Amino acid sequence: MAAKTTLNAKNLETLGAQRLAELLIEISTGSAAHKRRLRMELAGDQGSAEVAREIRKRLASIARARTVIEWHKVKKINADLETQRSAIVTVVAADDPKEAFDLIWQFLAVADSIFHRSNSNDIAFTETFHQACADAAVIASSVGIDIDVLAYKVFAALQDNDHGQYDPLIAEMVPVLGKDGLERLKGLLVQWLNEEEKESADADRETLDWGGGGTTYLDEIYARHRQQRARIALQDIADAQDDADAFIAQQPEETLRMPMVAIAISDRLLLAGRAEEALRILDGVDHRFEMPFEWQEARVEVLEALGRGEEAQAYQWQCFEQSLNGEHLRAFLRKLADFDDIEAEEKAFAFAHGFPDVHRALAFFLAWPTPAEAAKLISKRQAELDGNLYELMTPAAEMLQEKQPLAATILLRAMIGFALDYGRSSRYRHAARHLAECASLAPHIDDFGNARPHDAYVVELKRQHGNKHGFWSLLR
Repeated sequence: MAAKTTLNAKNLETLGAQRLAELLIEISTGSAAHKRRLRMELAGDQGSAEVAREIRKRLASIARARTVIEWHKVKKINADLETQRSAIVTVVAADDPKEAFDLIWQFLAVADSIFHRSNSNDIAFTETFHQACADAAVIASSVGIDIDVLAYKVFAALQDNDHGQYDPLIAEMVPVLGKDGLERLKGLLVQWLNEEEKESADADRETLDWGGGGTTYLDEIYARHRQQRARIALQDIADAQDDADAFIAQQPEETLRMPMVAIAISDRLLLAGRAEEALRILDGVDHRFEMPFEWQEARVEVLEALGRGEEAQAYQWQCFEQSLNGEHLRAFLRKLADFDDIEAEEKAFAFAHGFPDVHRALAFFLAWPTPAEAAKLISKRQAELDGNLYELMTPAAEMLQEKQPLAATILLRAMIGFALDYGRSSRYRHAARHLAECASLAPHIDDFGNARPHDAYVVELKRQHGNKHGFWSLLR
């Protein structure tokens, strides 16, 4: 049974309404957020119209604000936004959907003010406005608003999507817009894109004709940004209409050779049952640089869709050999029969042991994970270890210290050696800690092999770096 002093609703009820009211006044003193919440609750008792009035006032106040939103204020301000959004959805919409529809758009319009004042690209704000996009669609479905009006409202919002606040709007509005509404929105976006492209072309001709004095560099950047915004919106509509060709049509010719663009197109062609075209798109990318993992996986998927399973497996293995990416190996093994996968895994381990980049091999064994193989690699190729790579060495040593203390010691010594050999005094504190860790691991090592035992290692360290007083002073 809970104590009578436990903070819960039942115990607080015993204080009585008057005492609770006094406490709320006391607690809210000096807290604008608490006062706003209490006013909202009081407004709720007077009906949704009064709540809507309070929300409008608050949203207008937020839109007018000019103070910078520092990182430590993000949580508080976002909580305020969530209070307004929640009240629109749960209180106003239940009683007056038309009023709620107007309010949710006023709420979304506040995004510009918020992002302009924020000096941090905080995901919390973005998530709040994305949720409001979903709310707008739900409310719109209950209002029965004219499709042309809704299409134009969505279009106007997308024109002002500087911070990505409206990114999910089209996808959310698809059920409400329907086929006719999407076509109406598509027409507005095509017209906007054509106008932007014509304006850019006219400005470029003016610059050429008059030898300067046309658009500035910033004007051109903004124009391209607007065009890109229109194209992305048209791509969203193409996805909603399952129109792969319309999606491709919004990709500038020069972007078709970019791996990530090729992946996006390939995915849609594959869904449309056009695997041959998908493969041509993927193979037409610029191969001057190493292909990202996502592109390689997309190519495997297309080969499998074409019924070229053996080729897909061979390519999967080739990708593994090039990158030592464990995800490639896992996908390769999943396609093998029982027991064949064990033999293939052993082959992969042997290949990794001989991989030119010892650090990539170490990262592979750690991620697989197989600490025993990682320890074998470290022991065999310790001379190649770069102690400067502390972002790999430190977590590797932590992972190996319990079951493979010698391997962990070798990694710690590599980092110590780098810090002292190169006189990196900023790392002496870490090196001293690593040496202490080596001392704690030493009793757990039965055989140091070709590595010096701990005491001998310390003696040699003092012989080579006895003059590094800044380091040795940290050990006293």
